[in-house]
Amino acid sequence: MSSDSDLPASGVSRGGERDARAPSGSHRRANVLGVGVHATDMASAVRTIEEAVRTGIGGYVCVTGVHGVMEAQRDENLKRIINDALLVTPDGMPTVWVGKIQGHERMERVYGPDLMIEVCRMSVEKNYSHFIYGGNVGVAEELAANLREGFPGIRIVGTYTPPFRPLNDNEERELTALVSQSRPDIFWVGLSTPKQEKLMADLFRKLDTKVMIGVGAAFDVHTGRTKDAPAWVKQAGLQWLHRLLSEPRRLAGRYFNIVPRFIFHISLQVLGLRKHALNTR
Repeated sequence: MSSDSDLPASGVSRGGERDARAPSGSHRRANVLGVGVHATDMASAVRTIEEAVRTGIGGYVCVTGVHGVMEAQRDENLKRIINDALLVTPDGMPTVWVGKIQGHERMERVYGPDLMIEVCRMSVEKNYSHFIYGGNVGVAEELAANLREGFPGIRIVGTYTPPFRPLNDNEERELTALVSQSRPDIFWVGLSTPKQEKLMADLFRKLDTKVMIGVGAAFDVHTGRTKDAPAWVKQAGLQWLHRLLSEPRRLAGRYFNIVPRFIFHISLQVLGLRKHALNTR
C-alpha cells in the first residue's frame, strides 16, 4: 500500500457529505428485476463521471450485470445500494437487451474494464487523479504501473491492498489518512460483487475523494491475470460462458445457479407476469 503524496492535489475543495444524485441527463433507467440500470452508453457514462468530478456532485458508480442483479434479488440492502448509485452501468448484454425491450434504444454495454480505460483516457486530458484499491497483493501496484505506461501523464496518487475481510477500525483509519493525503478525484475499487458495492456505499461519504467506481475483474484483466473475451463473444452476450470455460472450478456453481434463475425471472417480467418496483433516487 502506498500514497504518492508529493503529486499535486486537484485544487478542488471537498468536505462534508456529498450528494449522490446523478447528474442531469442520466436519470433514465431500465428496470431489471427492480434494479435500475442506467440507459447509457460508454460516451455518456464517461461524461457523467467527468461531470460528477468537475462539479463535485460525488457518489459511486456500480458496474452491474446479471450477477449483481441476481445478488440484489436476495439482498434488499444491496438493491438499495445499487439503486442509490450516481451511475449504474449495463455491464452485461442481457441488461442491455432488457433495456432495449423497455424502449431504451440507445442503451449499450458499458463493460467495467473498458470503462476504466476510457475514464483514464479522459482523466489525462482533465488532469484528474486516481487511487487504486483492491486486488491480491501486488495487483494494485502492477495496475498502476500499467496505466502509467499506457496513459503517459496519468496521475495515480495512491494504492491500497485490503485484506480478504472487512476493514477493521485501524485499517479504515489508515485508508482514510492515505486518501486525505492524496485527495484523489477518482477512487477505483476492484473487489467482487457484492463486496465492492457495499464498501463504496459505506466509504464514499467518509473518504476525501469525488467519485468511487467499482470495476470488479478489471484489475485482473488489465494486469493480465484474467484473459478478456473476444469482442464477438462479448457482443453475443456469451462472456459468462467464456469466463466459465476459463475458470470452471471457481465459477461453475455461480453461473449454473444464476443464469437459469435470471432467465426465468426476467421472462416473467418481460411477459408482464410479474412486476418489480423500481425505487431509485
